[in-house]
This record gives sequence, structure tokens and C-alpha cells, in this order.
Amino acid sequence: MKIFASNIMTRRSLQMLLVACLVLPFAACKKEEAPKQAAAAPVAVPTTDDTVAWRPYVSDVVMRNMGAISNQPYVYLLPSQSEGDFEGSYERMLEKAKTDVARGIISGNMLAYASPESAKMADIVIESFKDVPPGTMDGVRVLFIGDAADGQRVKDAVTPAGVDYVFVEAK
Repeated sequence: MKIFASNIMTRRSLQMLLVACLVLPFAACKKEEAPKQAAAAPVAVPTTDDTVAWRPYVSDVVMRNMGAISNQPYVYLLPSQSEGDFEGSYERMLEKAKTDVARGIISGNMLAYASPESAKMADIVIESFKDVPPGTMDGVRVLFIGDAADGQRVKDAVTPAGVDYVFVEAK
């Protein structure tokens, strides 16, 4: 009698397991999707030249313009002239930007440039790209955050390299 009861329990267990295996995928399909969260509001352009205030703004703009870029972007944020040692900061940023671009940026990367000193940052970008051979940066995205007049100067300098140029006016 014990063997018979054991076979019934085993058979019943197998049947329950089989039913669960068949029903579970259908139950998962009917599961309601969680409501999508609304996209966060864009961070406002800082009203001061304080670099600390600019960091979250630049970070937000960079993230919103990544597109298909999956690599960590190169972000260049030049402080304002009102902050100490501007000339030293400018020279170090210029040297770093030139070195990075000269070393070669491969497809799937982003270079993002921003500053409360839009004209000075545009000068850095233009100087960095002046020796880049035409068409050698296909698939690289260049994001410039600044004034419209500087955006056009930067576009003229980086377009020959074959980059995907994106301009965001800081206003």
C-alpha cells in the first residue's frame, strides 16, 4: 500500500510540476508592465559662472546627448575667468584636449566641451582639431555647450574630421 501511495504522490507531483511549467510562461506574459517613469526635467543653465553650479548642468546635457554612445565621454569643463588661476587652467585644459585628440579618438566615443567662457572653450576645441586629418574621426560625437556664435566656429573646425557634431546653446 505504501508503494501505491508513493506512486500516486510522485505522479501527482509530476503533474503539478508540468502544469506549473506550462502555465507560468502565460502568466508572465499577462503580467502588467510597470508604468514608465517620466523623464527627469532638464537641469537649468546656471545663472552664475561658478564651476560647481556648472557641473550638474554639463553632466545632464552630456547624458541627454549620448545617443548610441556607450563609452564614458571625455568631458572638458573650463572654469570661469573669475575663478583663480584661469590662465593656468586654460593652458592645462588646452594641452590635455590637444593630447587626447592627437592620440586618436575611436568611433563610439564622445568629446564634450563646456564653459561659462564659451569663446575660450571654442578656442581650445579649434586648436585641438587643427591638425586632425579629414575623415579620421567617423563615429565620434563632439558636443559643444556654449554660445551660438562659438558653436558655429567649433562646427567649422571639427566637421572636416568627420565627427557627429552636436551643439547645445547654454542660455
